[in-house]
Amino acid sequence: MQKRPFKDRTAEHVLFETSDDGRVATVRLNRPDRKNPLTFDSYAELRDLFRDLVYASDVRSVVLTGAGGNFSSGGDVFEIIEPLTRMAMPELLAFTRMTGDVVKAMRACPQPIVAAIDGVCAGAGAILAMASDLRLATPRARTAFLFTRVGLAGADMGACGILPRIIGQGRAAELLFTGRAMSAEEGAAWGFHNRLVPPESLEEEALALARSLADGPCFAHGMTKTMLNQEWAMGIDALIESEAQAQAICMATNDFRRAFEAFAAKTTPVFKGD
Repeated sequence: MQKRPFKDRTAEHVLFETSDDGRVATVRLNRPDRKNPLTFDSYAELRDLFRDLVYASDVRSVVLTGAGGNFSSGGDVFEIIEPLTRMAMPELLAFTRMTGDVVKAMRACPQPIVAAIDGVCAGAGAILAMASDLRLATPRARTAFLFTRVGLAGADMGACGILPRIIGQGRAAELLFTGRAMSAEEGAAWGFHNRLVPPESLEEEALALARSLADGPCFAHGMTKTMLNQEWAMGIDALIESEAQAQAICMATNDFRRAFEAFAAKTTPVFKGD
């Protein structure tokens, strides 16, 4: 079945746009008056959007950001949290599985996701940043896994499994138990943020990073992302064998041949993803 270009999608609860060549997509949480909280509908739309990226061969990298100087304040108190207090267990489990599916979709799509984080990045917003592949932040970004503040476990949408792998077990435990905000400086020192950039250039730098990835060997980038996910649960022998197979597959691509020919000719390779 032929898939329509990603840029032709319609969205109601998040904004997205693509670069002129379609290679870089920007997904923007867009409720700036309330610091971009998430609703049942926006969760579902993000899940479906990232699932569709598996088939969007025209898109090679993604920037995920928020409108109005904030990333996301997390689940909307009145549109999500209040209704959850009235739900029975089957409905609650359906909801938590649906939110977890957002993270699964982000990790499963082959495109590298660059989170551009400014201001408030809390609750489910912090999870979206965590689930991204790379994170740029401004000095005023504050990231908080707030679940314990509302009487919930820090175990939400994969946080207890993914966050320790990024910043370490002890630091993750502190954030998940206390719900306190991680400053931008802490995030950079701990490896959560790849680097800090001025607020006025955040989106420009995130797009530049995404563009550099999009212009690179996208098939190989997808393989790198796949192996980063799969190797969490592997022993050393299995992961070395898996990487041997993955790299051999990449060596059979035309992009690999083009890179060699460009190197030999002292030119810049043009990667086409085949």
